[in-house]
Amino acid sequence: MQLAFLEPLIGRPGPWATVYAAPADNDEAGTKRRELAVRDVSRTLVEDGADAATVRAVHDALSSGSPADYPSGRAVFATEGEVVLSHRLSRPPQRQIVCWATLPRLTPLLELSGQDPVCLVAYVDRTGADFEVRGAAGPEDAGQVEGRQWPVHRAATGDLSAPHFQVRVENTWEHNAGEIAEALTGTFLDSGADLVVLVGDPRERRAVHDRLPDAVRDVTSETEHGGRAQGSESPALEQDIARAARDHARRGVARALDRFHAGRGGGEGRPEAVEGVPAVVEAAREHQIDTLLICPDGPDLGRDTWVGAEPDQLAVRRTEARALGEREPVAARADDALLRSAAATSADVLIVPANAAEAVRQGTADSPAGGLGALLRWTHEPAASA
Repeated sequence: MQLAFLEPLIGRPGPWATVYAAPADNDEAGTKRRELAVRDVSRTLVEDGADAATVRAVHDALSSGSPADYPSGRAVFATEGEVVLSHRLSRPPQRQIVCWATLPRLTPLLELSGQDPVCLVAYVDRTGADFEVRGAAGPEDAGQVEGRQWPVHRAATGDLSAPHFQVRVENTWEHNAGEIAEALTGTFLDSGADLVVLVGDPRERRAVHDRLPDAVRDVTSETEHGGRAQGSESPALEQDIARAARDHARRGVARALDRFHAGRGGGEGRPEAVEGVPAVVEAAREHQIDTLLICPDGPDLGRDTWVGAEPDQLAVRRTEARALGEREPVAARADDALLRSAAATSADVLIVPANAAEAVRQGTADSPAGGLGALLRWTHEPAASA
C-alpha cells in the first residue's frame, strides 16, 4: 500500500486527535446515535488533554456530512484546531477509536482502508470494450475502446461468397482484439490498477488475453460470467471479481513473506530484511525501508519509541533521539512512528493478516518478530575496505 495520501500528516508537529468513527444510519434514530457518539468523542478527547480548538474541529467534522458519504465510517485526524485529514473507510471499525497522542494513530487506518488491490475490469466483445476500475471508492468508469464495427458476423453457410467473407470477419475480430489489448494496457498503467479481470465470451477474452504484454498478462484473469451487454451483470460476476482480488492480495503477501524469510539476518553481506523494533527503527532512520511489514496483532506495535519533529528522528532510547538533533524527544507508539517515517520516504506498507505466513506458506515462513519487520532498500554501496 502506498502512503502518499498521508502526506498532510507528516509535517505537522502535533499532538494529534485521531478518531475512527463507525457509520451511522441515515434516519432519525441514526442521527440521534451519531449525536451521542460525537459527544462521547469530544468528552474523551477533553479527558485525554486535547485543546479546546482541536476538540471543536473534530466535533464539527463528525457532525457534518451525510452518513451516505461515509457508508463504512471515517477516520479524522486533527491538530492545532484543524482537521488535517478526513478519510473514508472501506470497512467499518469494530469499535470506535478515540485518542490524543504525539502522532496520528495510523495502523487502524491501513486495516480499515484495506489493502485490497485495485482491479481493472474489461468488458469485451467483438467490436470493443468498456473499462471499469474497482477500488475502495467503488466502481468507476475508466473509458472504452471501439474497433471496427463491420464485418463482425459470419455469413450464412449457403452463401457462395461465405469463405471470403469469413476471412474478413476473422480479420476484424483479430484487429479489434489487438486494439482492445492496446487500450486495456494503457488504461491499466494510467489507472494504477493492480490486476485485470476480462469479462466476455471465451474466444474474445482469450484473443485479448494473448495480445497483452507479459507484465499485464501475468496479473490478468478471466471470468465466464457476465458480458459487455447491458443487464449482463450477475452475483457470480461480482464473486469472481472479488475472488480475483483476494487471490492477488494473497499472492502479494506470499511473495513479501518469501522475500522476508529469505532475506533476514542470514548469509554473508548486508541483510535484505530485518525484524523487531530496534532493527526496523534503525532502517527507518537510514531511509532503507522498501516495504514496512505490520502484523496488526503484534505485541510490539504499541512499544514506546522516541521521536522528534522530523520523521527520521526516531529511536528506541531517548538519549539516541537527542543525539539525532531533537532536544526534547517525546514518546510515541512504534507503529505510528514507523508509519510516519515510511510515508515520508515513499516506502510501501503491507499489512500481514493474522496467521498469514502459516496459511500462505504452510509453515515455511513466519511473520516478523513482535509484528514489525521490513524489506530493505540500499541507498548507497558499502565503503570499500582499505
